[in-house]
Amino acid sequence: MNDGDHVVEEATLVHRARNGDPDAFRELVERSMKFVYRLAYDLTGNRQDAEDLSQEVFLKAHRSLPSFRGTSKWTTWLYRITVNAGIDARKMKKHIVTEYDDDSMSGGSGQSRPNAPDRIADAAMIQAKIEHALSGLSPNERSVFVLRHYHDLPLRQIAEILDVAEGTVKSHLFRAVQRLQKDLAMFRKEYGLEEA
Repeated sequence: MNDGDHVVEEATLVHRARNGDPDAFRELVERSMKFVYRLAYDLTGNRQDAEDLSQEVFLKAHRSLPSFRGTSKWTTWLYRITVNAGIDARKMKKHIVTEYDDDSMSGGSGQSRPNAPDRIADAAMIQAKIEHALSGLSPNERSVFVLRHYHDLPLRQIAEILDVAEGTVKSHLFRAVQRLQKDLAMFRKEYGLEEA
């Protein structure tokens, strides 16, 4: 099946789902589940919130299906719903990082556990620090950074997803990269990684 066939089939499924066909909507959900979860995870930083957000996204998609006119792709529409739901969730839970950081950064007594190589512990610490840095971004900055650098979307599509001008996307991305570079530079200095 080529891309044209896939788009036609997707449009047909959307049309059927909008007309109340539950099997068509189920097929759309199954096709989209992995990328919605991945985006939700990148936006929230933890599995439980990503699962909750993914469920919310598909509930919203089902409720909003009658208003979906097909002027954008189904996936672009789902990106928009996921990002907006993620922004709303972050506004309601501004303190989610503290507990995550305390658990993952403290490492208990600081001693390595048996059968857990230092590099795995180091990778977990670095990932936790990156998540901490991402959590310091505004919801819009994080959304733009995630869509651009984790999902490799072009700026034009990000602008469409967020319903903003491309220049606004560039500004959010610039600020996000500046803040992340600053936070991670402090981390490298703190752990003596500057020469590495």
